[in-house]
Amino acid sequence: MSAYPVGILFSRSGSYSRPAGQGYFGAMAAIADVNADPRYPFKLEAHHADPEGNADRYATLCRNLIRNTGAQHVVGCTTSWSRKEVIPVVEKLDALLWYTCVYEGFEVSDNLVYIAACANQHLVPLLDYIVPRFGARAFLTGSNYIWGWETNRIARDVLCRSGGSVLGERYVPIGDEDIAHLIEEIRAKRPDFILNNLIGPSSYTFLAALRALGEEDEAFRPENCPVISCNLCESETALLGEVAAGHYTVSSYFRSLAGSENSLFAERVKAEKPGFLADAFFVQAYTAVTMIAEAIRHIGTDSAQAVLEYVRTETTSTPLGPVQVDRATNHVNLHAHIGRARRDGDFDVVHLSESTIAPDPFLTATVLERPYAGMAGTQRLRVVR
Repeated sequence: MSAYPVGILFSRSGSYSRPAGQGYFGAMAAIADVNADPRYPFKLEAHHADPEGNADRYATLCRNLIRNTGAQHVVGCTTSWSRKEVIPVVEKLDALLWYTCVYEGFEVSDNLVYIAACANQHLVPLLDYIVPRFGARAFLTGSNYIWGWETNRIARDVLCRSGGSVLGERYVPIGDEDIAHLIEEIRAKRPDFILNNLIGPSSYTFLAALRALGEEDEAFRPENCPVISCNLCESETALLGEVAAGHYTVSSYFRSLAGSENSLFAERVKAEKPGFLADAFFVQAYTAVTMIAEAIRHIGTDSAQAVLEYVRTETTSTPLGPVQVDRATNHVNLHAHIGRARRDGDFDVVHLSESTIAPDPFLTATVLERPYAGMAGTQRLRVVR
């Protein structure tokens, strides 16, 4: 039986090991499922490298995965910084990087497949939900690298073009937990909501400190001044519990989404991978491997360009729903569901995207002047009560 190598490039240690670990286990779970499924007349061989959260290690490890194992496909990278380090490698070696985390957009490569959402599929729908309900005076936070910079820039652009305002925009190094100055500035400026683009421990510490502030002053409780995020998932909120409860996330996937098929998938993951949940980090990596395997099954080769042509032409059934890669951008159409975190770490899906949103990574087709006047009647999403 043929065996095809697949590179897995996630930092299972380091400052953002929780979401990266979810990506790793999502990819490994999909590989195990493919190898156990008689429909596939081949096996997938997983070859993992751990950059330990060090951006300088990604390029070398990716190069080694491709050259030493023959892998045509690498699933991984969590931060935009790490993705940027890997792009020249896969382009030079003509392999494919399957990038499985939400990102800021403004990028296209023939050697990348973007499985997760770009800004018009996450941030813009999230603002469309939050602003009419809470107000348009925002405070922006972020880890000090491209994800935080660009996501906050787009949020500022949308808000200011639409009659809103940004009261503050502050950054901390990745993993930094010294955030008292952010809390004091938020206390003084009293925004309507906070956009949180921090990652890992920085985000967790920030949310805990804000929860404490809300206990002192009810103006900062989630029902009055929510924290909104495009990258906070169940694997993290399950650890945070009360700290994250009441705050909002936008995602293409929640484990609490209705439907027997999704419930069975989420329960199977929980049973087979103790300590890991089927969240977006997990499911997007699982989806990438599923798409690779389906392409190989139908075309009989793992050639990067042949697989890319297949997934651009054919639709694959995945836990995200049926997906097909857009030929012009190498992104996929995705839903933009909005969830409010519960104390148990799951999300109540408060707005359900009725249809998928086409990717617009350069925001050339997305109108940034949002119709927020009067703060009412502008939503494209269906309320779920």
